[in-house]
Amino acid sequence: QVQLVESGGGLVQAGGSLRLSCAASGRTISTYIMGWFRQAPGKEREFVAAISWSGTTTYYADSLKGRFTISGDNAKSTVYLQMNSLKPEDTAVYYCAASKRRFLTAQVMAYDDWGQGTQVTVSS
Repeated sequence: QVQLVESGGGLVQAGGSLRLSCAASGRTISTYIMGWFRQAPGKEREFVAAISWSGTTTYYADSLKGRFTISGDNAKSTVYLQMNSLKPEDTAVYYCAASKRRFLTAQVMAYDDWGQGTQVTVSS
């Protein structure tokens, strides 16, 4: 099992930026796929981005490409989500997740461990 702790959420004005962090701990985390998801009130949880621990492969939701960037620091066992040009519709709870799959995936059910989430609110 992998333990995940997100941080970095907050209130930001439209057009601003935030960087979320996800600190991971547990055995063999280097073999996991790491992903970011978000869930707005009344909506289903949706995929944002995923990365392999090697950092060589990334995968994004089409609608977020160009504004969001996922990255990882193996030495710190931390995954980041840089969010730029934020819009009010980006307001949601953002979750970090870990998957034992060997390929990057956007499927919620493919992720085995989840963090508690961090709130991001974008004001207009």
